[in-house]
Amino acid sequence: MERYADRGAAGRALAPEVARAVGAARAAGAGAATTPLVLALPRGGVPVGAEIAAALGAELDVLVVRKLGVPGHEELAFGALASGGATVVNDDVVLTAHLTESQVVAVLAAERAELDRRERRYRDGRPPPAVAGRTVVVVDDGLATGATMRVALAALRALGPAHVIAAAPVGSAEGAALVARDADAVICPRTPPRFEAVGAWYDDFTEVGDETVASTIRRS
Repeated sequence: MERYADRGAAGRALAPEVARAVGAARAAGAGAATTPLVLALPRGGVPVGAEIAAALGAELDVLVVRKLGVPGHEELAFGALASGGATVVNDDVVLTAHLTESQVVAVLAAERAELDRRERRYRDGRPPPAVAGRTVVVVDDGLATGATMRVALAALRALGPAHVIAAAPVGSAEGAALVARDADAVICPRTPPRFEAVGAWYDDFTEVGDETVASTIRRS
């Protein structure tokens, strides 16, 4: 299966499918009178979301979410948390990784602190966007376990959107299926049988910095 050149290319490839899903939601009366909102998950989801927002003529902002990684194997998520206190923990991963309660609590505390720091950095004093009654597209650069996207959707639902679309260029079939439980629509065009990791499906998977995220949101 062909890889994406980088996150921007992935966003441009994904945009037409997202546009069709937004159009279908509008045709059904969901958020028809409002401008769509694209909420990118920092940091990797921001370059993808920026391309989608540009194609849709939509507002772009961030929904800050932190993955809870297994100590020593941080790429493996046992859950995630988001602004507003929403938390998702995958008990199966906790058991398989033999995590103790103290390890879970320590990771949660560290990631909450980092979440608060990033939200202050990215928003630069600006209030969060209005969500109620709008079609909202939540974007990440990939879906592995789906935990990060699911906690983002849980946090978002509390704000009363009319229609929620989860979008990622690539993901595991299992992760996409789990996300489908929480979204009105899921767009994930590539679900390779041997997924392994998000970064394996990009030629350029350079880490996205905080300043890139902040400047992208300011420009939008």
